[in-house]
Amino acid sequence: MNKSYIIYAIALSVAFVSFDLKAQELQVYINQALTHNPEIQQFEIKHQRISEKQQEANSLPNTEIGVGVFASSPETRTGAQKFKVSVKQMLPFFGTITARENYAASLADIAYQDIVVKKRKLIAEVSQSYYKLYKIKAKQAVLEENIELLSTYEKLALTSVEVGKASAVDVLKLQIRQNELTQKKEVLKEQFLGEQASFNKLLNREVLEPVMLVDSLQMPDKTESFNSEDLKLHPELIKFDRLYTSVEKSEIVNQKQSKPMLGFGIDYVNVEKRPNMSFSDNGKDIVMPMVSVSIPIFNKKYKSLSKQHSLQQEEVLTQKQQRLNSLEAKLQNVVSLRNAAFINYKTQQKNLIQAKNAQNILVKSYETGTIDFNDVLDIQELQLKFQMNMISSKLSYYNQSVALHYLTAQN
Repeated sequence: MNKSYIIYAIALSVAFVSFDLKAQELQVYINQALTHNPEIQQFEIKHQRISEKQQEANSLPNTEIGVGVFASSPETRTGAQKFKVSVKQMLPFFGTITARENYAASLADIAYQDIVVKKRKLIAEVSQSYYKLYKIKAKQAVLEENIELLSTYEKLALTSVEVGKASAVDVLKLQIRQNELTQKKEVLKEQFLGEQASFNKLLNREVLEPVMLVDSLQMPDKTESFNSEDLKLHPELIKFDRLYTSVEKSEIVNQKQSKPMLGFGIDYVNVEKRPNMSFSDNGKDIVMPMVSVSIPIFNKKYKSLSKQHSLQQEEVLTQKQQRLNSLEAKLQNVVSLRNAAFINYKTQQKNLIQAKNAQNILVKSYETGTIDFNDVLDIQELQLKFQMNMISSKLSYYNQSVALHYLTAQN
């Protein structure tokens, strides 16, 4: 696993998670996902495969070997020719092999950028899934707290019924409300199992393997700012730079291949001795070194490829600008959503304090002998609403922070 991703993962978890020691769990899970996720492994194997093309590029054309047997042996002064063996090797124009290697290396760079982008996305997916699990767990805890609160009020109601200050209907209403909250808690339990399976599969683990979660997530006192200039170093945009460079390398290969190729070879002809004759070259074999040149006279193909490369570079530039525009718009949207989540959290926090104050007033009213259990249900419902909204706002803030770090954090 690339060291830069370990640093990025640590920075991400430290930036978002509370100072509880269990906060280290998210960092551990991110590292496991980067190591074991099958899709990451797929991209890494693809990168290795494309990198191997550099070895493929560092090769010469096939050596041509020909063997021929004369059906009718031609007679020469030194004897009859029996068979012929030819060997020829074509050599590409100077620098062609280097150009091909550079082009193959540029393709490997593009494949590597795919790994960078995918790992960055995986870190965000693992973090957001982790926060979803925390959200469900936090909501379960809030429901349990409210069930216990209603149970306390139920005991108060039963006491009031005995002294004639409340009716059995009030008790039933409280019990019905407890049943509703218990039902929601059971539903959340099933949701947790589903999200746990998704989380574990990101790490390539068994679906029911337990996930250790932090006890609480802290909200900052104020939101931090982000510099949109950081977007220019985003790996999705760097990939377009690599694509542009790859097209340049491909054009260099095209230019080299449009040059002549030089070939060297040798022909060997076996000559049979003439019978009943004696002279110095009788039966002497023929050896003929050869030089050949391959000239691309009809080179419209290469001119067309040059034009295609020029258009492809323009296409890459427009694609990069379009993606930059999209990322800039997404950044502004994410910042707005995170700020809105921060505002919502602070508002719900104030509302919850007021709801608890109202709850305390109701308890004091019971001590004086008067209590309206309809008010009890109303305040409890408001309190539950504010608590749930706080959890949702907090998780929205964390999820948007993950998205911001995906867009702007450095590797």
